[in-house]
Amino acid sequence: MLNVYISWDASRHWIERFGVRVRARGRYLELVPGGQLRERARRLELLLKRCQLCPRRCNVDRTKDQVGACGIGRNARVASYGPHFGEESVLVGQGGSGTVFLAGCNLSCIFCQNYSISHFCQGEEMGTEDLARIMVRLQEMGCENINWVTPTHQVPQLVKALCLAAEDGLTLPVVYNCGGYEDASVLDLLDGVVDVYLPDTKFVSPQVSMALASAPDYFPVACRALRKMHRQVGLLRTDSRGVAIKGVLVRHLVLPGDLAGSRMWARALSKLLGKRGAVNVMGQYRPAFRAASFQPLHRPVLPDEVHAARREFEAVGLRLVDNPC
Repeated sequence: MLNVYISWDASRHWIERFGVRVRARGRYLELVPGGQLRERARRLELLLKRCQLCPRRCNVDRTKDQVGACGIGRNARVASYGPHFGEESVLVGQGGSGTVFLAGCNLSCIFCQNYSISHFCQGEEMGTEDLARIMVRLQEMGCENINWVTPTHQVPQLVKALCLAAEDGLTLPVVYNCGGYEDASVLDLLDGVVDVYLPDTKFVSPQVSMALASAPDYFPVACRALRKMHRQVGLLRTDSRGVAIKGVLVRHLVLPGDLAGSRMWARALSKLLGKRGAVNVMGQYRPAFRAASFQPLHRPVLPDEVHAARREFEAVGLRLVDNPC
């Protein structure tokens, strides 16, 4: 079958009128003519000089390979990449989500299951051309999208590589798979670049977020970021095959003892996203890394805790997506 790449509005028109099966293209392609995408990359790169890419605002000069909280200097560092079939079904489709797992993280979650990547920055340092080749290769492998996993602290490198990849034929939508701890002014520079935002909603309590991630301001910062994301891309939309092409899909990992504040997040998201906002309430928490040092993180989450959290999100009218228990 021939895949046709057009905008979301055009695809909806042709689906409704003729039933044509189409695949939407990334919004960033509209920024390529006239050099708008390159200008976004340039402005993001300026933030590396005294790093202002995330709410921590470390002020280190990453252009000289100084590192702050994220542990990454001038160049991008990639842990792995390839088609991933373990993401939400709306991201996986038939070809898998084209994940690029980036090393380092702007959060310091003591229970991170990928701690060797996030805390210890295990991965290969790559230049812009290498990153661009990875994205194009993922498209050639038949992936449904380009899924940047933990991109917050490497956004300048990623957008710069996206410029090259677009020139080399990349058309897939971009998924921004982040921890939710985002700077609103940086998100402004991603307007029109990102197609699907995939943020976590981790904590509510300042005391809990400080103890578990060294980020006492996590909840208000994440709420501001979510509001910005929703204004840019709106509710989650899918193509004729049920694959996400635009919108916000929120992940909420249920923690033991309700450390994540599920009820508060349900209420907050119902206001930020409105009715039918898409949420994946995840019940796969298991102790990892330094979780044993903070009770009740030392134990797995209980099925009853997951069911209770799901009921909170359903009660406010949010749409649950892929909810393994």
